Amino acid sequence: MGVITYETNTISSIPPAKLFKASVLDADILIPKILPQAIKNVEILHGDGGVGTIKLITFGDGSQFKNMKQRVDGVDKENYTYNYTIIEGDALMDVLESISYNIKIEPYENGGSICKNTSTYHTKGDVQIKEEDIKAGKEKAVGLFKAIEAYLLANPDAY
Repeated sequence: MGVITYETNTISSIPPAKLFKASVLDADILIPKILPQAIKNVEILHGDGGVGTIKLITFGDGSQFKNMKQRVDGVDKENYTYNYTIIEGDALMDVLESISYNIKIEPYENGGSICKNTSTYHTKGDVQIKEEDIKAGKEKAVGLFKAIEAYLLANPDAY
């Protein structure tokens, strides 16, 4: 199995606590509400939302994928960190065993935040992942983040 790791940093004007609550703790409800074409719904198959929880994410009609299962590996509400792994589904494109994500939201200048996301792709055998596939995945993640940020800016009392 091969391992490929990528990092992205996204800056936001939203304070860390508010951004973490919306983009992590309430994401399963918020994203289908504001981007139903990306994610239709999220169903908890096992657990209570904490470590070990298994979720089934059904993608919206605008997605090239149907669904995926993810496992929650860590949640730290005080330090704004969240870790999860995609463990099943067509988003793994038959070339990946799993994809692990480590998200940390930190304070940034002017009361804003910086969201640090480390993605680790675990490939099957010695399969090579195309750079454009990684780039497309990163762009979708940033797009989701920016949609949540826009929602929070448009609805300042929401969180």
